[in-house]
Amino acid sequence: MKKLALAVIASAVLATGCTVRVADMTVGSTKNYNLNAAKFVKGPRVVGEDSYPVILFPLGIPNMKTAVDRAIEKDKCAVGLSDLVISQLNHSFLIGKIGMRAEGNLIIDASQPGCTGRG
Repeated sequence: MKKLALAVIASAVLATGCTVRVADMTVGSTKNYNLNAAKFVKGPRVVGEDSYPVILFPLGIPNMKTAVDRAIEKDKCAVGLSDLVISQLNHSFLIGKIGMRAEGNLIIDASQPGCTGRG
């Protein structure tokens, strides 16, 4: 019985964590692009994440720019994200992971080379 109780407590401690919403943005991008000459099309919702494992201490430092870059780079014609939500992940207690997550709808620039026929 003691082993079962210990296993339940250990599972609860290892499964603890939270995700905190850091920012809500109408439009966000880490890419340079021309706002005036573009034909923008709303794309699918995507998620980009930059996370690192934790084994007693974090094995890296998560970066918001990397998370946004990874989300935008899901499509070669994307230049930004709309309805962007940035979240901080902290799913660790002694072991687990920490990170940043960017989730939003792709903004696709149909005027870029190789991106015609979008929309």
